[in-house]
Amino acid sequence: MVIPHRELGRTGVKVAAIGLGCMGMSEYYGPTDDKESIAVLERSIELGALRAMIRISGTPPYVLPQSLSSRTIHCSIIICDVYGIGKNEELLAKVLKTRRSEVFLATKFGGVRAPDGKFLGINGKPEYIRQALEASLNRLQVDYVDLYYQHRVDPSVPIEDTVRAMAELVKEGKVRYLGLSECSAATLRRAHAVHPIAALQIEYSPWTLDIEENGILETARELGVTIVAYSPLGRGFLTGQYKSIDDFDATDFRRNHPRFSPENFSKNLDLVRQFEELAKAKGVASSQLILAWVLAQGQDFIPIPGTRRLKYLEENVGATNVTLSEHELKEIRKAIDSIKIYGTRYPEAGMKGLNI
Repeated sequence: MVIPHRELGRTGVKVAAIGLGCMGMSEYYGPTDDKESIAVLERSIELGALRAMIRISGTPPYVLPQSLSSRTIHCSIIICDVYGIGKNEELLAKVLKTRRSEVFLATKFGGVRAPDGKFLGINGKPEYIRQALEASLNRLQVDYVDLYYQHRVDPSVPIEDTVRAMAELVKEGKVRYLGLSECSAATLRRAHAVHPIAALQIEYSPWTLDIEENGILETARELGVTIVAYSPLGRGFLTGQYKSIDDFDATDFRRNHPRFSPENFSKNLDLVRQFEELAKAKGVASSQLILAWVLAQGQDFIPIPGTRRLKYLEENVGATNVTLSEHELKEIRKAIDSIKIYGTRYPEAGMKGLNI
């Protein structure tokens, strides 16, 4: 299996066209198994078969340390300091000890939690950013991260101040590229004016098309910012694996999301059935059809489906070898447009942190 690569923003850097989100390896989706998660992480690196050399093309808008200007990578792995209250990064450290040079590593900062897990808010203050990165580097046991995201925009801090602080970390060689997550088009533009933003991590899938309607996609393309699509499979819902909310573990956080409420779950299955029919006609799994559709939205799209199962990792990566014709793309879009989605993608508190 050969995974194609795509440029990250306008950096000249080539990364795998499909990455791996690791949130569920530490919490949120029920009981976790570190041994199985490590097996998935190891296999994800092995599946990055192209071994493409990272290269810097043209004159970058800022100078990278010579030691970081080129290397060989296998896959993109996305984690976050807030997942598992740091345990997500500690888990990946076990793999990075021997395979750091093969991984394009992205992590995030901004969400603050108490030791007991309680969410305390968003922090985009310059002094906090440096503290957060140092803590992440310590947990990961690495000297730098390839891509550093602001997890959510802090409305109390001008984005310019936040990005300037992030840019200082680039100058110091502790971070290679910068990213934002779930910001507005206006914020993205202001941030990019301070320092190039290579990637925008944002939810995008057949049942979450917000970026097509709020100007974010248009702005990202104007600025040359890659769309890193998280939850491209609708947090697993669109794969058809789940038939009712009872299929979720009692601790699964999807139980608290409006789209998965008992009254909305059955209604939203209409879209799942549409994809099951289209996938059957194509001879592929529903997950592969959906990921192939996301990939087909443009070379500036990189989906990062999350999984902690080897079976689904192999299945997801296989989507890069699924080619959709213009007719199939039209049929998929027709199916998407014909279905009403019930419920917001986050509870009320979570929705307030989007598009700032």
